[in-house]
Amino acid sequence: MSFDTADTVRPVATPVCDQLHATGNWNPAWNAIAELDPVWTEKFMVMGMHSMLSGVLEPKVLEFIAIAVDASCTHMYAPGTRRHIRKALELGATKEELAAVLQAVSVLGIHTSSLGAPILLEELADFERKRRAADEVAA
Repeated sequence: MSFDTADTVRPVATPVCDQLHATGNWNPAWNAIAELDPVWTEKFMVMGMHSMLSGVLEPKVLEFIAIAVDASCTHMYAPGTRRHIRKALELGATKEELAAVLQAVSVLGIHTSSLGAPILLEELADFERKRRAADEVAA
């Protein structure tokens, strides 16, 4: 149960957030937004939990997705990665499957190079052109 931040303190029902807390699946980084706006936070968590609660994907597959998200270069949340690897193992995941998930998500980082390297080459070429032009004017 959270409390809204209006002038009067009123309890706000946050069952999904409460469940995440109780099961150890709450990321402490969410505390500030949950304190600022518990209603919005609850709605956000409900939206995020929908695919997990729908039963469409197998639990092991959901753990693979959670591992990929938590281990990605844009998230890098070690406690969640550890928790989801442990759960995936409990659900029968093999080390090969887990390695494949980590290998698949590792390519996200390569995009830094694949985006940045061509830009760097273009900028270097432009810089050299301008420098040569300036040298010719000075000569």
